[in-house]
Amino acid sequence: MSLNNIRIVLIETSHPGNIGSVARAMLTMGITDLCLVNPRHFPDKQATIMASGAEHILQQARIVSSVQDAIADCTLVIGTSAREQRSVPWPLMSAREAGTFIAEHSTTGKTAILFGRESSGLTNKELESCQYLLSIPVNPDFRSLNIASAVQVIAYECAVALEQQPVNTQQRRELATAKDMQNYYRHLEKTLIDIRYMDPDKPRLLMRKLRCLYGRIQLTKSEVNLLRGILSAAQGIKFIPRNQRKPADDTRSLSED
Repeated sequence: MSLNNIRIVLIETSHPGNIGSVARAMLTMGITDLCLVNPRHFPDKQATIMASGAEHILQQARIVSSVQDAIADCTLVIGTSAREQRSVPWPLMSAREAGTFIAEHSTTGKTAILFGRESSGLTNKELESCQYLLSIPVNPDFRSLNIASAVQVIAYECAVALEQQPVNTQQRRELATAKDMQNYYRHLEKTLIDIRYMDPDKPRLLMRKLRCLYGRIQLTKSEVNLLRGILSAAQGIKFIPRNQRKPADDTRSLSED
């Protein structure tokens, strides 16, 4: 097995030298799929210098304008983060746990690992595109870890886990991609509004909680189609307006929690 099914995604990288250093770290471990989301300076001479032998990784890197474009064909999306406390607790793994998880996933689909801005990391909106968070254990008194070093650590853990991963002889499932799930979330949100379960003016954290829930499940394309069929059926039901319901008909929305 190889690391061909792993994509490194750098979001709005400020320093071109970091892009070059990441390319070098990737090639050292055998990863070649690099995607850049709105890099501030690229192509750039400094990136080429820092790549030091991995220039072809830069040359074939894909440049896109959004995270959704970067992960559309991926079936597993993992975000890197140094922050542990968030309004919605996302499933969190160490680099070693993530390496094993990615290795197990490697035969069924492509994995995207997201790296945020050097100064601020991933935004909450970008976090919503991830199924899991990955954190590298570092000195709590000095959490400064260069992005290329972070890529190197994670790539190493993936490589080690792949070497230990037994060959999977079971039939492969066609997993839903990030694009499939994004379309499902849009459909789900619209349905929840249509059936008056979610107030679009006061959504609170309902959709983020649901994304977190589904993110823990590896849905297949057929399962997503099944769920969307249920949503379409629910949208076709005639619902009683809230102000005309009897007390027994009313339900409490999670968005009101």
